Amino acid sequence: MIENQDKLTYRDSGVDIDAGNQLIDRIKPAAAATKRPGVMDALGGFGALFDLKAAGFVDPVLVSATDGVGTKLKIAIESNVHDTVGIDLVAMCVNDLIVQGAEPLFFLDYFASGALSVDHAATVIEGVAEGCRQAGAALIGGETAELPGLYASGDYDLAGFAVGAVERTRILPQSVEAGDRLLGLASDGVHSNGFSLVRRIVEKSGLAWDAPCPFQDGATLAGALLTPTRIYVRSCLKAIKETGHIKALAHITGGGLTENVPRVLPGHLAAKIDLSAWSVPPVFRWLAANGPVEPAEMLRTFNCGIGMIVVCTADSAHAIEQILIEEGEDVFRLGEIVSRTDEAVGYTGQSDLC
Repeated sequence: MIENQDKLTYRDSGVDIDAGNQLIDRIKPAAAATKRPGVMDALGGFGALFDLKAAGFVDPVLVSATDGVGTKLKIAIESNVHDTVGIDLVAMCVNDLIVQGAEPLFFLDYFASGALSVDHAATVIEGVAEGCRQAGAALIGGETAELPGLYASGDYDLAGFAVGAVERTRILPQSVEAGDRLLGLASDGVHSNGFSLVRRIVEKSGLAWDAPCPFQDGATLAGALLTPTRIYVRSCLKAIKETGHIKALAHITGGGLTENVPRVLPGHLAAKIDLSAWSVPPVFRWLAANGPVEPAEMLRTFNCGIGMIVVCTADSAHAIEQILIEEGEDVFRLGEIVSRTDEAVGYTGQSDLC
């Protein structure tokens, strides 16, 4: 043994166990506030238990989803605004569950950084808890990793894991047919896709993150772009349960309308979408103009103002629309399902992207 050398600790290598423990203590109240029927234990164990029977299911099928926030995190880090990306993380996962008809049950998060800032991490995870509250899911566990040498100072990354359940007979999509209608639910902005292109356009514009936003009064550019992804779970679940006539849902993420709507359609059918049915929000018009980005590229990169598509029978469209409006959604009648002769999504009308 070498006698005269200073003894090394884990903290000397860049990992602070005490900071991790402080973080767990700080986020416990936020996680506890998301508790729902079925949760069997508290945060902090080696694993988390969930009782499907206690949650009210009879013949459930489990549905899982995992996602991240992408390079939107760079805007949060560079602008030092950390309270919304946790909502994004939950939204990206639970919106993928609802398109299967599944009710989100619980959520786990993964937060990784080079050196743990308890304040930053707690702010992010409190946002995760808020997203879980909006979705009706329990924040049941997670992992906080300090990885010195892997992440640059101040950087962090997020991943989320959601599990839901749906009764076997209610799994979506179901029996989509020609003549079914398409309803579009408004987005709350860019959501969490396409931010590598967003950041490139901002760089080209020469604007700083704290500059007054050119497309939203009273906000900074970063503040407007960090508007969190809308969570559609409660409104869509209510419409599914009360009408029984929703045939499919499509979460409009990376790939936009052009790539995501076909994922819930049989190969012999196509979506016919009227681009004049909704007004594209100012953020997308600004991005299109300052890229510049062609309309077709906008439609296959961004949600362009439509965050969720509902496919339903023609005679149920009005009732479903009313439920969604009562639940706070802005709803647009976008078009219909037709027999496929060419592309899986056909556009008519004129978009104000041009």
